[in-house]
Amino acid sequence: MKYLSAVLGHIGGTVLLLVRSLKYVGTLPHQFPRFIEQCYLIGYTTLPIVTILSFFIGSVLALQSGYSMENFGAKQFIGTLVGLSMARELGPMMVAILVAGRVGSAITAELASMQVYQEIDALETMNIPPERMLVMPRLAAILCMMPVLAIIANLCGWYGGALVCQYTHFISVDSQAYFAALKRFMEPKDIIDGLIKAEVFGFVIVLVCCYTGLSTRGGPREIGASVTKAVVSSLILILVLDYFVTKIQL
Repeated sequence: MKYLSAVLGHIGGTVLLLVRSLKYVGTLPHQFPRFIEQCYLIGYTTLPIVTILSFFIGSVLALQSGYSMENFGAKQFIGTLVGLSMARELGPMMVAILVAGRVGSAITAELASMQVYQEIDALETMNIPPERMLVMPRLAAILCMMPVLAIIANLCGWYGGALVCQYTHFISVDSQAYFAALKRFMEPKDIIDGLIKAEVFGFVIVLVCCYTGLSTRGGPREIGASVTKAVVSSLILILVLDYFVTKIQL
């Protein structure tokens, strides 16, 4: 019962943080430099690892599926399998997990440090709401960057699968046939559904990490505990929301 009340309190606090932050949407034009900085930290610095991991996820998916589908004479559909898997599920999911681990932990650590060392109190004393200065630019930045990262993840995964199909001897599907199969069964809705998932995941990551950081109390030890709590909570919510969003989209 105690654990349930803590979870409900965490969810309620996150929702209240969202409501308070949305009041400052109109201030975003005045915070453009801070917004650009967050776009750089969330998008550009995460791009290399997203590119590398997506390429090899697509490669492994093509290798595994090619080995199985060769036995059934269906290797010409490998492009379809890799394309749909990356666009609808693996692309947005992998990007969300990377952003939660890399960006979410950094957001929580920064805000928790500011809270512990009373910098948040100083902002409030100067009549500067932390939701306006610290939450809203991050929320806007991640909503802009998540679709971009998801699209790049899809492209890298598709090309990784194409290279494996072309240069693996027991598959031997040239890239032209691979992309023809991908285009044949891929619809714009499949890509849009994946981008919607990425937006939902990014939205949740920022809110959970900002709330956890701002609600930190104590000393340096609590900062580490808050980072762990924020990342674990974000990953659990990503997986839970993935099920419900997928069910709605089907």
